[in-house]
Amino acid sequence: MDLGQLLEDSGAILRGHFLLTSGRHSEIYFEKFRILEQPHVLSALCTEIAAQYRGANIEAVAGPTTGGIIIAFEVARQLGLPSIYVESENGVKTLRRNKTLPPGQRVLVVDDVLTTGTSLLESRQAIETAGGEVVGFGVLIDRSQPGVEFGAPLYGAYKVEAQSYAPDDIPDWLAEIPVTKPGTRVASAPSR
Repeated sequence: MDLGQLLEDSGAILRGHFLLTSGRHSEIYFEKFRILEQPHVLSALCTEIAAQYRGANIEAVAGPTTGGIIIAFEVARQLGLPSIYVESENGVKTLRRNKTLPPGQRVLVVDDVLTTGTSLLESRQAIETAGGEVVGFGVLIDRSQPGVEFGAPLYGAYKVEAQSYAPDDIPDWLAEIPVTKPGTRVASAPSR
C-alpha cells in the first residue's frame, strides 16, 4: 500500500506556510484530523506500527491526548493489548482517572506527527512516573530532524523529510507566504 498516496488522498498533507506547534515554520503540514476521521487511513498507518512492534513483548500501548489516544486504542486493538491514555493535569502529562501500572510494565508510546518529540518525551515521563517502562515509540508520521534521542526505538509508519525553520531563520520565499497556525499545542515561539 502506498501510504504517501493514501495521505494525499485523505487531505492530510497541506502545503503553504505553517507555524507548527513546536514554534517552527514549515511549507508542509500534516493535518492529523484528516487521518483520525477516516478509519481506513488510521488503521493502515497503525497496522505498520503494530507490525513493527509485534513480538517485542509490549504489554500496553499509551498515547497522549487528543489524537494519541485514538492511535493508542487502534494499535493496542491490533496487538490485542490494553491502551493507556496520557492526559494533561496542571500543565503536566500524567495518568489520570485512577489509572495505575504494574511496576515495570513494558509500554509502547504512540502519537500522531513527530516534529520535535515533546509529546513523546512528556508521555514517556508520565509512564515512567507511574512505574512503567517505555520500550518503544511509534508515530503515524515522522517529520523529525536527525538527532532527536528518545532512549528507546522509534518507528514512523510514514517518514517524510519536511524541512522546518526556526522563527529567526525563515527563508525569504517562505516568509512571503501568509502564515497559518494549525494544531492544538501552544507554540513555544512567536510567528514572524
